[in-house]
Amino acid sequence: MRTHTTLVINPKGGSGKTTVATNLAAYLAATGAATALMDYDPQGSSLNWLRQRPANLPRIFGANGAPAKAGRLRSVDMRVPEETRELVIDAPAGASGLLLQEMLLRTHCILIPVAPSAIDIHATANFIRDLLLAGRIRAAHIRLGVIANRVRKTSPVYAPLERFLASLNFPLLGRLSDSEVFVSAAETGVGVCEMDFVTAAAERGQFGPIAQWVQTPVAGSQAKTPAAAPFHPTLSIPGRAPLRVIGKGLPAA
Repeated sequence: MRTHTTLVINPKGGSGKTTVATNLAAYLAATGAATALMDYDPQGSSLNWLRQRPANLPRIFGANGAPAKAGRLRSVDMRVPEETRELVIDAPAGASGLLLQEMLLRTHCILIPVAPSAIDIHATANFIRDLLLAGRIRAAHIRLGVIANRVRKTSPVYAPLERFLASLNFPLLGRLSDSEVFVSAAETGVGVCEMDFVTAAAERGQFGPIAQWVQTPVAGSQAKTPAAAPFHPTLSIPGRAPLRVIGKGLPAA
């Protein structure tokens, strides 16, 4: 059996990538799947979470994909056990170029958490546009879903992003609240699915559908990224006027 890889990524720092990556790894490990968590971020937040993880919980293997420093052999640090069935990658902020391509080459689905600010939503929309223009997402049939993170009841700012995603047939998978429960989980090396049921009931309910989307087996033609609304570079991005792009094979806007 092959390893299924989920990439958690956003070009902006502070979007909650590590929160999503660690909770997803905990959820997958709890199902009995051999799980690994690879941290590409030089800050090593996901690996630090693993170091706090209680020994009695399902094991999650840690791998370090950050740029090599003196005395480190990156190819060795990045190895995961052959029996790994679920690999979760915590990407660094601002990943682009060869580093982004390296991560995408092994990816089957992408999770993009986005914080509730106009700047973050705009950056996320631009990032999705750039991914689609690069062609790798559709060519490799990589599934993509977006997560609204650190949501407050008084911050209904996601409507522009939802309209943008709907135009591309990409799902907004869920909303994670701005909750101390997620903070506590991050500090103690656990996922919300492993915490006391009553304490983390709301957060477990929020994260469950996201993890289930990752786990959902998609076969044959259904594995393809939805194509009902083909992407065009002139598509409007939240917070700005429609893009005007003129290039070979593309009509002027």
